[in-house]
Amino acid sequence: MAALQYDVIVLGAGASGLMLAACAAKRGRSVLVLEKANKVGKKILMSGGGKCNFTNLDVEPENYLCHNPHFVKSALSRYNQWDFIGLVCEYGIAYEERKHGQLFTLNGAKDILNMLLAECSKTDLVDIQTSAEVTQVQALAEHQFSVKTSTQSYQTESVVVATGGLSIPTLGGSDFGYKLAQQFGHRVYPTRAGLVPFTFSDQFKEVTSRLSGNALEATLSNADAAFTEALLFTHRGLSGPSSLQLSNYWQVGESFQINFFPTHDLCAWLKQKKLSQPKSLLRTLLSELAAKSVIIELQQLIWSSDSETAIGQFSDQKLENIATQLQNFQVKPSGTEGYRTAEVTLGGVDTDEVSSKTMESKKQKGLFFLGEVLDVTGHLGGYNFQWAWSSAVAAAEYV
Repeated sequence: MAALQYDVIVLGAGASGLMLAACAAKRGRSVLVLEKANKVGKKILMSGGGKCNFTNLDVEPENYLCHNPHFVKSALSRYNQWDFIGLVCEYGIAYEERKHGQLFTLNGAKDILNMLLAECSKTDLVDIQTSAEVTQVQALAEHQFSVKTSTQSYQTESVVVATGGLSIPTLGGSDFGYKLAQQFGHRVYPTRAGLVPFTFSDQFKEVTSRLSGNALEATLSNADAAFTEALLFTHRGLSGPSSLQLSNYWQVGESFQINFFPTHDLCAWLKQKKLSQPKSLLRTLLSELAAKSVIIELQQLIWSSDSETAIGQFSDQKLENIATQLQNFQVKPSGTEGYRTAEVTLGGVDTDEVSSKTMESKKQKGLFFLGEVLDVTGHLGGYNFQWAWSSAVAAAEYV
């Protein structure tokens, strides 16, 4: 069977793969996108609860984890959030701003996917094949590759690895991109689940289970990072934006701290309540600041022996101790929910071996890496999509 010829073959029809295909075609490049799943853009469609948090109003290199923190600067500056917002507006897609500058579609993630597919259709140069699992990629010469699926052989000048990471295997997450990188001599940093809920196996799991469904604004912190956002209790542990964010900075075996009342000087607040409402119970007063069910669980953990003592009977020292524990409560997860529910994969292809300007491999001419397969992980809030768009546009100028 004769090999079909394309200028560019993209492995993966997700955010970065489709964006690159559209942009490369505008340069007159013929592009084949090979997607092993039966549909394109599965992860786009489920992202943001189906509303797709497609970028953020405030995108900085500091919003990304990478062993080389400078790597993201070039691509992010050349195609930024305003460029993508401009494209969204061009298509008349309705969107809203939520907390922390996050932008979500109003009518569903399908609007973003349809926009990308429409961009790919602007020329007749983009072919997209689903249920097309790549079985082999070989370099024949500089800028000449053979790519095989179970049904067809292809030849191309450029291979673009936009296969994503290991997160959410039910949507097609796999290690294919990492193995391909290693085949061409690339170093791959160890991978682990990122933006993922914490699980517990100790007494605290019973607490989170009883509180399942309750949420409050809290600060989660360790030596490396701190995030003040919603904290959600689950049957298995802790979730919500603050937990997901901190999971990127957490290693198995480590503890972290929870400040349940981050907007208050709790010590001063309690002492003031002691003067103004001396006959009130501590749990009654704290229920002004958080759900009663949460306060009762915290009481059991921190001041159970004094649960029926009026605040006027507490010494200032005791109130200081309680306030300190409520604002610096230490927990030690047993793990995370893993790739099954992780939004991203930490680690990946070493960026020192990839051009930050072009996304091209420094080890193999014509081989490019985009998006999540690289050792670049954004915070929660649209940053990973912005990296997909920016890295795709950067590479599209050179494939």
